[in-house]
This record gives sequence, structure tokens and C-alpha cells, in this order.
Amino acid sequence: MADTQQVEPDQKADKRAERKVARLARQIAAFAKAHGGAEGQVAYIGERGARIVLVGEDGGWGDLVAPSYEIAEQAVAHSGITVHESFDGEFAAKVTTGSYEWKRMAGIQIGG
Repeated sequence: MADTQQVEPDQKADKRAERKVARLARQIAAFAKAHGGAEGQVAYIGERGARIVLVGEDGGWGDLVAPSYEIAEQAVAHSGITVHESFDGEFAAKVTTGSYEWKRMAGIQIGG
């Protein structure tokens, strides 16, 4: 019989988390490259995990969702972007919004 290596469930979860961190870090780095650099903020969103909000140097923005706050923190650390504690002040002012966003916000206000 061939020797088979048994993998503990915790080891499987750790490997899965490492792959997720690496994938998120690549996506963050790609965003930063496409937008001349980027900054981010990590926000806990409950059982769903954490939201990574990205703002590019050109004002473009986007977000990613990580399965946990810890994975999100590791991903932004690996990507090398500047991370803010909150989404306000100068950081929030960097976001460029277009007509789509303004129409969506207006629609929410008037029940649309």
C-alpha cells in the first residue's frame, strides 16, 4: 500500500485561508496598478466577513469582500497599500463619483 499523508481539517482551512489572502492581495495589487496606486479601508460586515474598500489615486473606487476580518487585514498587508482606520476625511474625498452613482443615490432617497 502506498503511504498517504493525512491532512488535518485545521491545516486544510489554513491552506484555504492562505490561498484566499493571496488571491485578494493580487486583486488589490491589480486595482492599484490600474489606478496609479490605491489606499484602502477594512470594515467588518458581520457573518459575511469584511469589506475592503479601495480608492485609486485617480479617484476610481471598488471593493472586495473577504470571508473574515483577519483574511482582509492580511490581504491588504500583503498588497502593500496604505490602510485607513475609517472611511472619512481626506480619504473619502479622493473618491470620484459619476452620474451613475448620483442617480442611484437620488433613487434611493425618493424610493426608486
